[in-house]
Amino acid sequence: MFELNKKELEKLGAEITVREIKQQPEIWQEAFETYKGQADNIEKYLNQLKEKHQKLRVILTGAGSSAYVGDTVLPHLKEVGDESAFDFQAVPTTNLVTNPASYFKKDAPTILISFARSGNSPESIASVELGSQLVDDFYQMTITCAPEGQLAKRAEGDPNNLLLMMPAKTNDQGFAMTGSFTSMTLTAALVFDPASIEEKQNYVSQMEAMTADIFSREKEIQAWIDRDFNRVVYLGSGPLAGIAREVQLKILELTAGKLATAFDSSLGFRHGPKSFVDEHTLVFLLVSNDYYTRQYDLDMLNELNADKIANTVAAVQVEQGTKFEGSHFTFAMNYQNLPDAYLALPYTVFGQVVSLLAALKVDNKPDTPSPSGTVNRVVKGVTIYDYKR
Repeated sequence: MFELNKKELEKLGAEITVREIKQQPEIWQEAFETYKGQADNIEKYLNQLKEKHQKLRVILTGAGSSAYVGDTVLPHLKEVGDESAFDFQAVPTTNLVTNPASYFKKDAPTILISFARSGNSPESIASVELGSQLVDDFYQMTITCAPEGQLAKRAEGDPNNLLLMMPAKTNDQGFAMTGSFTSMTLTAALVFDPASIEEKQNYVSQMEAMTADIFSREKEIQAWIDRDFNRVVYLGSGPLAGIAREVQLKILELTAGKLATAFDSSLGFRHGPKSFVDEHTLVFLLVSNDYYTRQYDLDMLNELNADKIANTVAAVQVEQGTKFEGSHFTFAMNYQNLPDAYLALPYTVFGQVVSLLAALKVDNKPDTPSPSGTVNRVVKGVTIYDYKR
């Protein structure tokens, strides 16, 4: 797919999606440069809030894939972020809108970090308005891909709202979020990660190299797609559990539901969801780089492999002393110290490639995967009600 020319891809209805998957290493570097240029402003903004308030609630929010940005970075921020000053939470806008009193507290100073590709989702805008209505000390950080979107425009001239614009190419034109998701996830991790600029640049460079490796090994992924399956499961732990949810959604979106999907944490899968597995199931487990966590991932892989029920049980992993010896897509040992929040992004690209190839397998067009038109790139049909108590 990544060697085909534009006309060949257009014939398959996949030109936009392939281009937007392929350009991600380039836009990650752009997103990093944007972050580096804003680092002083970000630090100043956060330090001012820490001086003013003993502790701030930080709500990472978005809808759909944008919500999974928060799910992915939250475990990393809980581990390395300044939790003496920030109480990190990940709450989808779809929950904030339906149950605002559960999350917005009048006397709890709050930073709402909104992730949005277009910035025009009704729930995203309503979440901002509800936070402003219900919280006395309400602040925002807007991480978005569209300067013309409503969230970006609302941030203009507001000293309590720090706007971090993603590179222009991240505003995906394809149906499914690809570069928009990974760039916003990268930026969110960079903002609160205490690692040095040099360490962060090293992380990004490793992510780029791993992704180039994925594109060069497309045939390995295609061999799995050529098998007889109609179900796909993704598993992972910590940040990689968030990615498991995102990449299973990509298959659901790009195949228009022609393939059934499921996701879970590595440990959680035993508690009932494992019954989803049958002889027509592909199971991919995104293996952690953290030694302790990795043990649980490998146990789950070995158990599923021993069950001999699934069509395929495969590890997506980095070469280390302990690894899964069955089916696997393995990266070189060079990347064994990459934190999972950053490892998550090349793993996401792996899942995007699986989804792209799966869509073509079921004769769907990745660029316009919803033939009925009932599912849209920007959500429509949401009624927002006035909130009164």
